[in-house]
Amino acid sequence: MASESRVGYLEELEEVLDGRGLVARVVRTRSGPAFLRVVNPAAASLAEDVTCAPLHGSHEHYFWWSWGERMHRVDDPGGAASKLAHVLQPLREECRDARGRAVPSRAGHDADPVRAGRRARP
Repeated sequence: MASESRVGYLEELEEVLDGRGLVARVVRTRSGPAFLRVVNPAAASLAEDVTCAPLHGSHEHYFWWSWGERMHRVDDPGGAASKLAHVLQPLREECRDARGRAVPSRAGHDADPVRAGRRARP
């Protein structure tokens, strides 16, 4: 039954993300817990797998990033969706180098630990 409540939380987040233009689907596996696959359709390489589980030693459930860091409380799917939308947003390419060539703009993202951690993953 606890597994079904986790899936329910993931489905609530799925609905909120779909409303924000991200593609999200709950994936149920035979060998592991269900997770939510989230993809930015404007940049399909930007994707994240979100799980749902209680905090160790607690009954309070949270959404978790794929790298094992706690993301957000399950009672606020809108807040979790905002974090996902931020992380899955492509970097803008508006900056130009001294020769006028376009270079990726990372302004504001290098100081962002969520984005920095996301880029550091293989």
